[in-house]
Amino acid sequence: MAGKSVVMVTAGVVVTLGVATAVAVPVAKEWIDKRHNETASYASGAEAKKERGSVPRWLPDDASSVQYAMKTTGGERLVKATLKDGRLPSVCKPAAELHAPAPEIEAKWFPSNVAGKATARCGLYYAYTDGSTLYAWQINQDWVGSNKQR
Repeated sequence: MAGKSVVMVTAGVVVTLGVATAVAVPVAKEWIDKRHNETASYASGAEAKKERGSVPRWLPDDASSVQYAMKTTGGERLVKATLKDGRLPSVCKPAAELHAPAPEIEAKWFPSNVAGKATARCGLYYAYTDGSTLYAWQINQDWVGSNKQR
């Protein structure tokens, strides 16, 4: 009978550990993946550029409601802002057939499935507007490539 108890207790411990692992591993992975993400909000493009050197210089100073996200371990960036006139800055080059990659970072305020919506390149960023709202993203590979050229 004692042998049966040991087996039952061992089986219970194994099941408990298995369940704990199944829960803990995805939570830990998500924490590890997102611990290098930073987000910030700014009243204007000028304020965003003053406060954070990694905000793209092409963002108009008079842009408002600026949302910015970045990975501290690479070149992944997201920008959302309201443009005064609703037009992309002049530095942005329209591209008829732009095959933009998907953003490599996420933020609650940035839409998903935007790769097919990009209409221009603004420096290293893929961008489009929806009304007066600018959405732009930069991927790590483009950022790494630009740093190798320097």
